[in-house]
Amino acid sequence: MSQIDDLFTGLRSAGKKAFMPFVTAGDPDLEFTAALIQELARRGCHLFEVGAPYSDPIADGPVIQASYTRALAKGIRVPAILEMLGGLKDVSAPRVTMLSYAIIHRRGLEQFVIDAKAAGVSGAIVPDLLVEESEAFAEICQRHDFSLIQLVTPTTPRERAVRIAQLSTGFLYYVSVTGITGERTELPPSIVDNVGWLREQTDLPICIGFGVSQPEHVKMLAPVADGVIVGSAIVRQIAAAEERPRADVIQEIGDYAATLLAALND
Repeated sequence: MSQIDDLFTGLRSAGKKAFMPFVTAGDPDLEFTAALIQELARRGCHLFEVGAPYSDPIADGPVIQASYTRALAKGIRVPAILEMLGGLKDVSAPRVTMLSYAIIHRRGLEQFVIDAKAAGVSGAIVPDLLVEESEAFAEICQRHDFSLIQLVTPTTPRERAVRIAQLSTGFLYYVSVTGITGERTELPPSIVDNVGWLREQTDLPICIGFGVSQPEHVKMLAPVADGVIVGSAIVRQIAAAEERPRADVIQEIGDYAATLLAALND
């Protein structure tokens, strides 16, 4: 049983949902990323998605793309990210990486999993890994008890969504909107029906991301989701760290996360 499995088992027993912030590793640098994760953990966040920057993200909007560009310009690469994550001994919440399959393939599928686990990483989200090509990596992940978290979108054909669920572990990532990441004013009401159908196909926890940024969004999703993921709204605030005192930015992001946490588990 992975650390992610333990997390959702415990939350379900307690009748609570997971709040899962996304941060880009190395924006503005890895010391800031580590300090922000520590602050968000102190605030009660349940799981961290740590984006490994790459040059051609297929699912990310302009806010996260810009953060990847800033991090890449500073030479941030996976070995340094894993070293930073491995140093977070005081953070007990699971960490997963979001990254391109090309990065994993270059490192070697099994070697990546071994190195990530050694750094305390519990799983990976790989947006550009097609389900038709994921069986070999899924087998390696299962052998090492490392979660392979895959995405289902509103336009995924239902037969394909079932196949994605069968090859996923840890949790299933439901993309709330058609398109790329980024804050939205409103979320489509069809999410409730779509996630309800998906829940009938799998016992995996289902977590919802893309477009989530407001307490109203979180309250809407809480009845149907096992967790919510917030990315662009946090990454946009991180961008201010280049020009403002870092402690202030970290404090403000912590306050923002606390507001969403309260809305999620009221």
